[in-house]
Amino acid sequence: MLLRNKIFSIVVAVFSCLTVVNHASETAKNNALNESKEENEKVDIQKISEAFGHLIGKNLDSLGFEFDMKEVVKGMQDSFAGKDSPMNETECIQAISLVQEEAFQKLAVNNLKEADKFMTQNAKNDGIVELEKNKLQYKVEKAGTGATVEEHFSPMIRYSGKFLDGKVFGASQEDELISLDETIQGFSQGIVGMKEGEKRTIYIHPDLGYGTSGYLPPNSTLVFDIELVKANVTPQQEDSITSIPKEGSREIALPEEGEREVLR
Repeated sequence: MLLRNKIFSIVVAVFSCLTVVNHASETAKNNALNESKEENEKVDIQKISEAFGHLIGKNLDSLGFEFDMKEVVKGMQDSFAGKDSPMNETECIQAISLVQEEAFQKLAVNNLKEADKFMTQNAKNDGIVELEKNKLQYKVEKAGTGATVEEHFSPMIRYSGKFLDGKVFGASQEDELISLDETIQGFSQGIVGMKEGEKRTIYIHPDLGYGTSGYLPPNSTLVFDIELVKANVTPQQEDSITSIPKEGSREIALPEEGEREVLR
């Protein structure tokens, strides 16, 4: 059902673009009545066609594996020509689901091996503190002197999260109020003990992160750079900072039940 919805959303995205294009075309036709033929000839159909192909390709990429684009183009051409598809819709969705699952499992296995190797080697580096052997580590980048974060607190922080390759997958846009009871285990445990003003880098093994759940690639090792602004914000204090959301950002929040998406 999730895959069918994903494919449907791709189709909707493409047809939404077509609707916009059709509307724009009608507008252009009306405006063209007052324009010269020379101006109309400036429209570059090749460039428009290429851009539309990018739109389709971008949506296909979100399914998590590489299509044979030559065959995708052939399928489109055959469809325009009125030829039959090699599969019906149900067969196509089932086939995509199998390929998608294979890609997901392969990526999960490879990422887990990479996580185990990284955490073992990282533990040997200077300044690394292990909270849980080969599962959760941190390094203090700047010492703090204020109040200390305790379990179940609601600290105010600034953070950015990245993968082992350095690619950033999320970051706070301003001081952000979170609840440690609503974040992934490695994140909440990694913050406990921080002092106000402290900057800390936390390394989270997938076993204490999202594992194969959530919206990030399966079994990703997560690296967070965190600055603690305030150790705890009480319910009484929240009224004065209502502009700061407490819902918890997607990249640190506990995953919703059944949430899983293939991403490369």
